[in-house]
Amino acid sequence: MNGRFGEAPESGPHRRPDGVPGSDTASVPDTAPAPVPDDAPARRPAGDFGAFVRRAHRAGRLVVQPRMGFGDPAAMRAGLHATRHADATTVGTLTLDSYTRVGDLAAIETALREGSALNGFPIVSYPVETTRAVLHGLHGDDFPVQVRHGSAVPFDIFVALTRAGLSATEGGPVSYCLPYGRTPLDESMRNWERGSTLFAQLREWGASPHIETFGGCLLGQLCPPSMLVAVSALEAVFFHRLGIRDLSVSYAQQTNREQDREAVAALRRLCAELLPEADWHVVIYAYMGVYPYTPEGCYRLLGEAAELAVGTGSERLIVKTVAESRRIPTVAENVAALEHAARVARTAPGPPAGNPDPGDTQTYAEARALVDAVLNSHPDVGHALLLAFKRGYLDIPYCVHPDNAGRSRSYIDDRGWLRWADTGSLPIAGLVDGRRSRPVTSSDLLEALSYVQRSYDEPFWPDEPRPVASEPAGPPGEGRPLP
Repeated sequence: MNGRFGEAPESGPHRRPDGVPGSDTASVPDTAPAPVPDDAPARRPAGDFGAFVRRAHRAGRLVVQPRMGFGDPAAMRAGLHATRHADATTVGTLTLDSYTRVGDLAAIETALREGSALNGFPIVSYPVETTRAVLHGLHGDDFPVQVRHGSAVPFDIFVALTRAGLSATEGGPVSYCLPYGRTPLDESMRNWERGSTLFAQLREWGASPHIETFGGCLLGQLCPPSMLVAVSALEAVFFHRLGIRDLSVSYAQQTNREQDREAVAALRRLCAELLPEADWHVVIYAYMGVYPYTPEGCYRLLGEAAELAVGTGSERLIVKTVAESRRIPTVAENVAALEHAARVARTAPGPPAGNPDPGDTQTYAEARALVDAVLNSHPDVGHALLLAFKRGYLDIPYCVHPDNAGRSRSYIDDRGWLRWADTGSLPIAGLVDGRRSRPVTSSDLLEALSYVQRSYDEPFWPDEPRPVASEPAGPPGEGRPLP
């Protein structure tokens, strides 16, 4: 590998409207060996993702982020521009299309040739100059951009984002395999090990590659928080042992605010124990299951996600919009969601004084048992994860992937807490109150899937559900009439 970077983008100390300062990148050399498998030119990454989030957190600001992706370069650039200039502390997102996710590059070629719309940005298929043009003047230390993709075959994505001058992405060998297709778990593990090892080479020439684990978002809903916490932490350990030193760990908002706070505290404690030498932060996802239909319900749920993030000391929030239940959101809807979350965050109460350790909560005890069972299986974390799924030590409820045991089940109790209905071979049987376990019927499952949507919409639909307005709606109080 003897390729060279292209010219470094303009950089230097500058300040965003939200007051979070940028930082000099002059300490990073303008040219260095490119971590790509051939002599194609690459660009030195700018925009230290983890450092930006840490600066914002020290300044008392929650970083908010959309899950935005468009196939058209002009639309993608417009989305990044709007995100950067929103009235919030933001980072940008390049969400990739579903063909790139599964490696079907021929389908992308056909779509581009025929002018068909893509549901995300095809970073692997576009010339690197196209991606650089989308990012030019936007991406930098005061507005880092992350690539989001959902792929179990991410190597080409790692290569493409590195060539474009980016150094932040997300996913994981478990979390981007089990929910999304039938790629064998051992194949996903090899793919992610290869890509992450490549990505870690950025450290050799002064950059700080950042990976966010997606393990705290498995299936989006109905997975008890202890499993989400365990997989998120385990994927972070997997990446760290491959040389990634800057990480974020995810947790998706679930069905009960008190249980969510307990889960995030457990995640923070586990990461402090497992990753004492890493830089890491926590990212909260607004609820990822069936989303409310009413604008009021959507913004109430999003606001509670922002309160969860601030109240648990979490540093970043992935938002959802009023359009989630029916179509891909517009740029304006994404900006409205970012600004609403930021407004709520500014007045939300922070963690309790001194941020006391809540101790061995039920969620922590279960998650710790799961993590220990995995890490004690084999010294190599990737192999340990494979063994754990083979033995049923990790088992995701309602996940139909062939490598998932499929014996565990969950339900929502009368307090709105997610509980284990059947633990299968999970190493937590002694920690779960069997008196609360019960069979889960198909009607139970259907009710559970819509639990959050019903809970947040019913106050605004006292009788029969009403049609949702086709025009984008802003949060209450934003000068738009409520339906």
